[in-house]
Amino acid sequence: MLVVEGEEDREKVTKASLEVLQTLEEQAFGDKKFFAGDEINMVDLAYGILARWLPVFQEVVGIKLFEPDTFPRLHAWAENFRQAAVIRDNLPDHAQMVPLFKIRREYLLQTARK
Repeated sequence: MLVVEGEEDREKVTKASLEVLQTLEEQAFGDKKFFAGDEINMVDLAYGILARWLPVFQEVVGIKLFEPDTFPRLHAWAENFRQAAVIRDNLPDHAQMVPLFKIRREYLLQTARK
């Protein structure tokens, strides 16, 4: 997702991503805090990229997919996941990750153009 360059590619990636997010929103949570209940489990860890890294990717690429009004249950899950001490205390801060990923994306785009 970081090397999406053209508008057509961006639209394809956005559409496919929104479909996946919509499926999760509709079928994964119900009234549960996490995928399996009130505690983080392996499924939450597997989907943790949505909570922790997708906001960084969105900022780096300049798209918005993961909006609270569009995906309220998924957004609530992501907030709960990010605030869990085991996650919050062991992953880098959003503000630290964005500049690093911007540099990496630029490098990848330049390499792809050669």
